[in-house]
Amino acid sequence: MNLNEPLTQLGMVDREVATRTVDGREAKATVLRQTYDAPIDDVWAACTTADRIGRWLTPVSGDLRLGGRYQLQGNAGGVVETCEPPHLLGVTWEYGGDVTWVEVRLSPAEHGGTHFELRHIAHVDEERWAEFGPGAVGIGWDMALFGLSLHLSGNEMSGPEEAAAWTASDDGRLFMGTSGERWHDAHLATGEDPEKVRACADRTIAAYTAQPPARDGNAGGAAGAGAERA
Repeated sequence: MNLNEPLTQLGMVDREVATRTVDGREAKATVLRQTYDAPIDDVWAACTTADRIGRWLTPVSGDLRLGGRYQLQGNAGGVVETCEPPHLLGVTWEYGGDVTWVEVRLSPAEHGGTHFELRHIAHVDEERWAEFGPGAVGIGWDMALFGLSLHLSGNEMSGPEEAAAWTASDDGRLFMGTSGERWHDAHLATGEDPEKVRACADRTIAAYTAQPPARDGNAGGAAGAGAERA
C-alpha cells in the first residue's frame, strides 16, 4: 500500500464535534463526512449487506433488517432502529456495557457519487470526555472510512490478518496519529480550552499507537484494540 493513500484519505474527511439532545439529555456527536466516487445504491449495499460489511469493517452476524439485532465480530452489537434505503441507517452501538447510537446518511452527489455522513452519538461521562475527547471514537471511525474507501474502489485489504498487520505497523500508527491530530482540530473548533483539548488528543493518540511488548511471538497492542472503540 502506498503511504500517501491512507494519508490522502484522512484529508478527504470533514470532521465535526457537535451536541444534540437524546432522551432529554445532552449527548456528544462525533461526525464524519466524505464524498465517495460510487453510486448511492453501491454505498448503501456496502453498509447494509453482511458479506460486504465483513470486507471493509469486520465480520457481522445477526438479523440485518429493521428491528433485528446484529453483532460485529470482536466489536459492538446492537439493534437496527432505522432503515430507509438507500438514505438512512440507524443502529444502537452497544459495547462494553455502554449503549450509544450510530447513524449513516447517504445522499446523491455530482457525477454519480455519494455524500456519506456518519454520526456516533453518545451520552459521555464528563470525566471520560475530559480525558479522551472525540478522538476516542473518531480515530476508529477514520480507520473504518478508510476501509470503506478501499472497498468501494476495489482495492480492499485481503482480510482481517492484513488489516491487523497494517494497523500495528508504522504506517498504521502514523495514520492513527494523524487522525488524532485532525480530531484535535475539530475538538478545538468547539471553543473548549486549548490546553485541555491538546491534552485529550495526546492521551488518545498514545492509547491508539502504543506498542506493548509482543506476547507469544505476535505483535499486538492498543493500536488494534483501539479501533474497537468506534
